[in-house]
Amino acid sequence: MNSSSLGFLNVSIVGRNRDSFSTAVAKNVIVVALGLIINYINGTLIHTFRKHQIFYINPRYTLFIHLVVNDMIQLTSTISLFVFSYVFYKINVSLCCFIILCSVFTTLNTPINLAVMAVECFIAICLPLRHAKLCTIQRIYILIGWMWTLSAVVTMPDVFIILATEPIELFYSTIVCSKDNLFRHPVILEKRDVSYIIYLIFVWLTLLFTYFKIFLAAKSAKSAKSGNGDAKKAKHTILLHSFQLLLCMLTYVSHTINKALYNWFPQHFTHALFMSYIIVQILPRFVSPIVYGLRDTTFRQHLKKYQMCSVTKSKHQTMACSEDY
Repeated sequence: MNSSSLGFLNVSIVGRNRDSFSTAVAKNVIVVALGLIINYINGTLIHTFRKHQIFYINPRYTLFIHLVVNDMIQLTSTISLFVFSYVFYKINVSLCCFIILCSVFTTLNTPINLAVMAVECFIAICLPLRHAKLCTIQRIYILIGWMWTLSAVVTMPDVFIILATEPIELFYSTIVCSKDNLFRHPVILEKRDVSYIIYLIFVWLTLLFTYFKIFLAAKSAKSAKSGNGDAKKAKHTILLHSFQLLLCMLTYVSHTINKALYNWFPQHFTHALFMSYIIVQILPRFVSPIVYGLRDTTFRQHLKKYQMCSVTKSKHQTMACSEDY
């Protein structure tokens, strides 16, 4: 088995070749069911965000909901490739390129979004008098635009390299769709490694700096015996950012993980690779709504209200919900 078959999107490809029909169906049902559940939860968060002005005029919630939308795109892209590889095995290269670009863009956006959320938290705690001036909705939208621009700057040269080194007929052919099969030029692989290292170093330095500053703020507030609830909550939030980033980092080292799994579990490689796919691609997308949406008191209250309105059956209650929403 060559190295290109060990990419994180190839778990289903290997499974298709070796899994029995019932096993293949079971894996697809599990993946699609998890994707639908996570996207449903994310959809309710987006609906709650849109229905209340308190959220979409707040930069913190705007960054959070962008992370949620980003996760939905990423999850939909990877699950689509998973299912396509079982149903069609090979798909058109142009379609493959589009789906992979969506996945790569959103994968690169996630750590930057987490870093920006950490900086916003740091400003709110350590520079409260300047928070309203520095963290405006307009600036947050500009930062979101820069996130996508940066992802494009990092990713689009890969497409140009393919156009320059491969015949144009390639885009009209079919391929076993994975990032390693499509973006296989040595220059692309080297550039990818360098860009990933720069990304992760930048994000980790940002998280460490903000956590250290917020930790000092919480310690000072405790020493002064003043209210330190916000600082302690912010410190825990940065820790949760770090935990999610650790999960997201698995994507960047998935190739190495899959090669290790092949060496450790040669007899059960397809099952080990499937579990790797669940942990690397789906689990981090499950963390965002649970940690940031349901953990936040204000968001949780409005979300609970929305759920109560959704299950109500009486006409009077439905009208009341409609008035609130």
